[in-house]
Amino acid sequence: MPKPSHVPGREKRAETSERKQRGVSGAALESAAPKKRRRFVASEKLRLLKAAEAAVASGERGALEAMLRAEGIYSSHLHSWRQQFGAQGPAGLTPKKPGRKPKFDAKDRELLALNKRYAKLEKKLLIANAIIDLQKKAHEILGIALPEYDEENL
Repeated sequence: MPKPSHVPGREKRAETSERKQRGVSGAALESAAPKKRRRFVASEKLRLLKAAEAAVASGERGALEAMLRAEGIYSSHLHSWRQQFGAQGPAGLTPKKPGRKPKFDAKDRELLALNKRYAKLEKKLLIANAIIDLQKKAHEILGIALPEYDEENL
């Protein structure tokens, strides 16, 4: 029986195709995209809170847990929504913007920028007045007469 002929590069192609199917660690690559985080609007939160209250009020054993499983939410969601609703009413259920809260609003930022500009101008004025005083002393020492100027023309 004849031996199969050796074709150069054929075994490399098989290795690379297998490597493409597996990750760096050798584990198979996931083809499913990561799930997006669910966001609940205030009306949906209110609806779920009312449904949870109805499930608890029914007195049926496991009704609340069944409702949570059906809606795909955790009891911690209900807990935090109840706290928000109790503290601020329906307005407390509106989603908050994520991240750090700004320290200053637009008016405060503008005031801060103007104060910085004012301080910079004050410093420039102080330097300009010092230079003028120095020029006056130089004129006195050298005996050069200063030019006359009118206060009204400034």
